[in-house]
Amino acid sequence: MSEKNNCTNGRAKRPFLIGVAGGTASGKSSVCERIVEALGQQKLDSRQRKVTVISMDSFYQDVVTNEAAPGSYNFDHPDAVDEKMMKKTLSELRAGQPVRVPVYDKVKNSRTDFTQIYPTDVVLIEGILVFYFKEILDMLDMKLFVDTDADTRLSRRVMRDVQERGRDLDKVLVQYVKFVKPAFEEFCLPTKKYADVIIPRGAENSVAINLIVHHIRDILNGGIKTEYQNGKAKLIDGLSTPMHTSTLIPSGPVGRKASESGGRPH
Repeated sequence: MSEKNNCTNGRAKRPFLIGVAGGTASGKSSVCERIVEALGQQKLDSRQRKVTVISMDSFYQDVVTNEAAPGSYNFDHPDAVDEKMMKKTLSELRAGQPVRVPVYDKVKNSRTDFTQIYPTDVVLIEGILVFYFKEILDMLDMKLFVDTDADTRLSRRVMRDVQERGRDLDKVLVQYVKFVKPAFEEFCLPTKKYADVIIPRGAENSVAINLIVHHIRDILNGGIKTEYQNGKAKLIDGLSTPMHTSTLIPSGPVGRKASESGGRPH
């Protein structure tokens, strides 16, 4: 990234980290894509972008051959994620350094290459367990939880695994019942309470996404500034009025504050 984009008054500008969590096939990637498109970032060269998206899936552990058969390995368990590498990558980005992010092949269940990511003003990191690891959770300046009902997530997961990954329907359903659903209830759903903003219906919720895009655009344009205290971002507007991200989306049909989320989404 150019010095102009990455520095303010001669000092390195720390990226604003946004975590996007939610269950499998809830629409996390689609929400990130909608945000990037609305900000006009999708067609820019990697060195020109102000917003970058990183998937937690890139940090899955390599799976040994005898464990890699479809439906026989629990990718929804925290042990499947290389937490140390993920933390190191985000720490380096926060320090304004370029990083090499693994390219994970979900058919071979292994890392096949690396891609170079340059520091940007805003970094979105999405994944089912983004809020689960405390040290990573503590790095996040804003936390979004994509809340989609279980039936929709299951149908999306089945279509994706069968059509895109060539997996057998029976094995996909067995894996869902054996690993995916229990892991969601044990590891992912409890982290919903950490969200600043909850997005019902995922990418279909254009009102919620537009509000978030507007907020990010204000950050990029300097309308909302960030101050960092004890390693955490504090958002302030041009008049230095305190602002909390949970006020972006009101309670009710569009969204609700994390403190009001209460029970399960399904």
